[in-house]
Amino acid sequence: MNEQAKEYWKDYWLQQQQEPPAKVTAWQFGADPDYLAEQVKKGIKSATCSAHVFYKHEEEPLPEVNDYSIVLNSKDKPVAIIRTTEVTLMPMNEVPESFARAEGEGDLSYEYWHRVHVEFFTKELAELGLSFSEDLLLVCERFELVNAK
Repeated sequence: MNEQAKEYWKDYWLQQQQEPPAKVTAWQFGADPDYLAEQVKKGIKSATCSAHVFYKHEEEPLPEVNDYSIVLNSKDKPVAIIRTTEVTLMPMNEVPESFARAEGEGDLSYEYWHRVHVEFFTKELAELGLSFSEDLLLVCERFELVNAK
């Protein structure tokens, strides 16, 4: 986590007059970090997903309920703090329309969500020498906005 993110985290919890949770991560959203971070700040985006295989490949733990994350823009500047409220593992072809809409992208339709996620996962999986399939196991995460800059 960079210094700006650490300061943002520390300052937020000082204002709350509480000790911060021990675990926090800082990261950017997918293919368009600035747009997606703005969607979070506007309250339009309240969910995200990633392929389970990426967690395994990067040896990263899966998100858990009550995890906190600092959302970064494309320049790695902190723009928001979110708290995970739900984590579900499911095949991509079983993701419900309500979850696709909660991802807050494009026209909020399932069709848009499916198209851009097939494109994104196909490209990212190819970089690992893997192929996309409709039953790709996803880590589907819902979250709430805690603070925004």
